[in-house]
Amino acid sequence: MATIDEDLSQLERDIRQLKIEYDMYFGGGRKRPPTEIEWRIELVVKRYGERGGDMKYGQRFRYGNLAQTYAKYKDIFRKRLAQREEGKVQRHFGAAAKAIEADRAKTQAVTDAAAAEAAKVFRVVCTEPEKEPDKVEKLYEAFVRAKQEAGEAMGKMTHAGFNEFVRKKTKDLQSQKNCHEVEYVVETVDGQVKLKALVKS
Repeated sequence: MATIDEDLSQLERDIRQLKIEYDMYFGGGRKRPPTEIEWRIELVVKRYGERGGDMKYGQRFRYGNLAQTYAKYKDIFRKRLAQREEGKVQRHFGAAAKAIEADRAKTQAVTDAAAAEAAKVFRVVCTEPEKEPDKVEKLYEAFVRAKQEAGEAMGKMTHAGFNEFVRKKTKDLQSQKNCHEVEYVVETVDGQVKLKALVKS
């Protein structure tokens, strides 16, 4: 059974993924809203909302920040869904989402993930992608975010397809170059998003 800290870490990942998939939905990259992730988040938020006494101070603080962030996102998503049904377009969603991220950053210690999100160049080193889901997930998030900021469409690239690409590319480079580590770099050059795979060692 997962610990409280593990549940909170998963909740944080799910909230980030929910935002990415809602952005894709509103941008036309998904046919349906990500209701499965939302349902999973609701269960965890409700569970720990009812057992605050089981958590330490730091855990309660972290849970409170995550629950508040989710509530803000949920309100934005609800309004955008209503506008979508009414045929209206909200052009300032990106700015509102950035304001929420900035507000959350003020109340939380800066993590490596947050620093990576803020950076224009994202880097991650992989050796066995199938055993490093967190690294591949952060790389995917950075890639999607860079695409959105550059106004580029994801095309036919799916989440699962991206994971398979990283797995295969890593194995191919390790075999061809006789290396152990492969560094993936997401960067925007002249308005175009690039995903590079570099041999490390």
